[in-house]
Amino acid sequence: MATKTKAPTYRCTECGWAALKWVGRCGECQAWGTVAEAGQTAVRTAAITPGRPAVPIGQVDATLARAGSTGVGEFDRVLGGGLVPGGVVLMAGEPGIGKSTLALDVAARTARTGQRVLYVSGEESAAQVRLRGQRIGALAESLFLASETDLSTVLGHLQRTEPSLIVVDSVQTIASAEIEGAPGNVGQVREVASALIQAAKAANVAAILVGHVTKDGAIAGPRVLEHLVDVVVAFEGERHSRLRLVRAVKNRFGPTDEVGCFDLGDSGIIGLPDPSGLFLTSRDRPVPGTCVTVTLEGRRPLVTEVQALVTDSSGGSPRRTTSGLDSTRLAMVLAVLTRRADLKVGSYDCYASTVGGVRLVEPSADLALALAVAGAYRNAPLPQGLVAIGEVGLAGDIRPVTGLPRRLTEAARIGFTKAVVPAGSLTEGRPPVGFRVREVSSLREAVDAALAWDA
Repeated sequence: MATKTKAPTYRCTECGWAALKWVGRCGECQAWGTVAEAGQTAVRTAAITPGRPAVPIGQVDATLARAGSTGVGEFDRVLGGGLVPGGVVLMAGEPGIGKSTLALDVAARTARTGQRVLYVSGEESAAQVRLRGQRIGALAESLFLASETDLSTVLGHLQRTEPSLIVVDSVQTIASAEIEGAPGNVGQVREVASALIQAAKAANVAAILVGHVTKDGAIAGPRVLEHLVDVVVAFEGERHSRLRLVRAVKNRFGPTDEVGCFDLGDSGIIGLPDPSGLFLTSRDRPVPGTCVTVTLEGRRPLVTEVQALVTDSSGGSPRRTTSGLDSTRLAMVLAVLTRRADLKVGSYDCYASTVGGVRLVEPSADLALALAVAGAYRNAPLPQGLVAIGEVGLAGDIRPVTGLPRRLTEAARIGFTKAVVPAGSLTEGRPPVGFRVREVSSLREAVDAALAWDA
């Protein structure tokens, strides 16, 4: 017989932390305003005899969890091969970034293989979804549309349609009549997500849940939502750029270091198997203040151009403006150039950006940023076909980075022939045939080597 014990009166709706009295801030996750009265008692459940005994792991049929391709190669790359039956994917991103477009494209491509797909929209009518599907070429006979916001009705559609894939856009717009509160609040999101996940796993149906994000970029709703699903996919991209990066924040079925690249246009969202050319500027001759680097997005090398402009300061405090780069990294690079390389750039306005809207957060781009600033300061272009890869330390040293052979191979494929890299990096492997590499140990040496390459 189950015995009841008195539970704490208040509980955090985000992480489940319990307290005997109300507090404004959770003592576990430090969130404000999430502690509310629990209003329930804890139940100690007695053990029962299981209907199916546990089996040795070697006797479990692994084919039941084999991934199936979605037909979108870049999305399959992020998922680790495709969608797994019974697996639940949470797709999150800012409004207008392309979540619904990609979800509808995946649904249509899956339906064209002969499988039944159910697309549930809580934000648009079925007619609106149909018009968008016609615009992006995502119409299929086995794709079923439903515009619903009630959880019970959605589960009824799932039982009646018996699909192989269900897409819910979005989980914050669905509400349960059993839970008080408006759609999108913590209790509703938790109940809706739990019910959909349980139904998908019971029917062995793959599910894609589209989710909103908050102003600071976090997934809206309780943090437990990310723990309930199997895969969390994050959309990234700038509004003024067509480039979209999709990366797996969590993945129970594959790696979390893969990135998918997409081009969002009027005709839909298209995968980019070779996106390196998007981040370079075509020009006949080198221009001062530009330098190319090779960054790793997951396991994929991307050749990216960094641009810098150094000009006289018009005010008392020099300006530091960045686009696609971390402003703190720019400030650090300028300080190291001033102190360790005798380039007095600290009193000048400095502007730095990337090409194509890509965002560089990897420290391996430090050397390219430093050389771009040095070239802009001296009004001297870097040699044609040069890439720079390395992390800049506060002591003026150039630190090695991982995956250098892979980066140089990608640079050589694009057409680059020269590279400035940290000293000792070539121990990982030889550079591509015909590729000239100069190893440097300090930032001063790197600036001299790059600007006087052919001297």
